[in-house]
Amino acid sequence: MLIKQLSVFLENRLGRFSQIAKIFSEAGINMKAFTVSENAEFGVLHLIVSDPEKACALLREKSFAATLNDVICLQCPDVPGALEVALAAITEAGISIEYMYAFAQGSTASVIIRPNDLDKCIEVLSENKFKTLTQEGLNSI
Repeated sequence: MLIKQLSVFLENRLGRFSQIAKIFSEAGINMKAFTVSENAEFGVLHLIVSDPEKACALLREKSFAATLNDVICLQCPDVPGALEVALAAITEAGISIEYMYAFAQGSTASVIIRPNDLDKCIEVLSENKFKTLTQEGLNSI
């Protein structure tokens, strides 16, 4: 089960993330999760949003460099050790994780994973009875 992640390249200057938040607010797009990696000149903003296609189109209209990528949203209990079990299964299958980030609500954690092999990672998670979310399932959280 794949979901769409929005990736935005941002100049590292005052107010850029605020501009994106305003665009989404005005369009009724909810930001579910995000992470920013940056260096001195630019940053990469990875977002999970309620309407990724619309969000990407809006950002492109405003001259932001935005792309959509497939990622996996693993859902697991928000307890010590739960993520380790899933990551052990992924690692044992020889799958590398390019990056990941997470958010928790109540007793459940959702982990956004960008593996080097999406199909194999989904297969391993499914075989090991881990729950992954679709875009619709994520939007219902």
